[in-house]
Amino acid sequence: MRLRQRLTNTLPMTAVVSGGVTTLVGVTSSVALVFQAARTVGASPAQISSWILALGVGIGVTSITLSLRYRAPVVMAWSTPGAAMLAASARDVPLSEAVGAFLIASALTMLVGVTGWFERAVNLIPAPIASALLAGILLRFGIDLFTAMRAHLWLILAMLVTYLLCKRLLPRYAVLIALATGTLLTVVQGSFQLDTVRLAVATPVFVWPSWSPATTISLAIPLFVITMTSQNLPGVVTLRAHGYRTPVSPILSWSGLANSVLAPFGCFGINLAAITAALCMGPDAHEDPAQRYRAGIVSGVFYLVLGLFGATLGSLIAALPGALITAIAGIGLLDTIGGSLATATAEPATRNAALIAFLVTASGVSILGIASVFWGLITGVSAHSILGRPAPSPPVTGQTADQPNER
Repeated sequence: MRLRQRLTNTLPMTAVVSGGVTTLVGVTSSVALVFQAARTVGASPAQISSWILALGVGIGVTSITLSLRYRAPVVMAWSTPGAAMLAASARDVPLSEAVGAFLIASALTMLVGVTGWFERAVNLIPAPIASALLAGILLRFGIDLFTAMRAHLWLILAMLVTYLLCKRLLPRYAVLIALATGTLLTVVQGSFQLDTVRLAVATPVFVWPSWSPATTISLAIPLFVITMTSQNLPGVVTLRAHGYRTPVSPILSWSGLANSVLAPFGCFGINLAAITAALCMGPDAHEDPAQRYRAGIVSGVFYLVLGLFGATLGSLIAALPGALITAIAGIGLLDTIGGSLATATAEPATRNAALIAFLVTASGVSILGIASVFWGLITGVSAHSILGRPAPSPPVTGQTADQPNER
């Protein structure tokens, strides 16, 4: 009994569920792109399994280590836009040159981390703008929750109603029970095809890197830029919007180092997670923000397991109904979306600038191949500068001006 109580205190069920859902959503939403990217550069089935192994180990080790080090949910992920770029643009690139490009991109990430350039720029972002960017990033997942009802009305409606009831009666387990409800319904409906899953352990396959000026310009530098603007920037925004002042430069340095070590085995890009990380940073992960780092650790452990069984991943993803993943992602992010919008629009003096940042980010507009979150940041900060800084608000009656908030 004491051992069970100690284990529960160390890893509460809410942290286990949030970490597991984070990994589930992160993997299922983009693993097909990773497979496609690997095939585009000529990777064999064994090498594709090695890619998943290298990515899982890199993400798992960095998530666990950095979350423990900073006592914050530092959740890592693979570069989804990086995988998309590889799948679309690397068709004529030999695998060895692709590995060389991975090494150059990771070296640039380490350089940015060691110098502190990126962190100094991010620390200039006003808090309402950061919250608006996060809300814009996550809005699509909230909308997808309801648009998916067109084809899966009863499944998603059952999960949503279950979540709302449990949010009132058992708030700590609302997401878990909603997930269990959805899983049970898919099993009853026969859409959860577990019989197609085949268990196999992945083995690392080393590829000697090679370099060429053309690949460096057309692949390595774009991979670095896309990962920084589309993944690391939103990841830092997510941390800041939840009140975590975790230093960014060491995170970039260590993720770049891990990426460099694992690149010959297929690790094309490790970065801060944003959308999935938010699942580990809300009250559903833990009531105490200082304890939510445990969900980041759990997510890392799941990534390690998934990496080890990389050869099994494809068949497992095929067995999961897409509507189930869409629903649990949207449900798990409802609190975060609402809280971000509330913070972004709380002060009338910064509301317009935050609203502009939110709308540009949510629009999904891409200019010069750079994702909307970057342009949301630029327009939001510009509007904030033009409108001027707000005057400090007087303290509310019954509170002191320096009364701490939840985080």
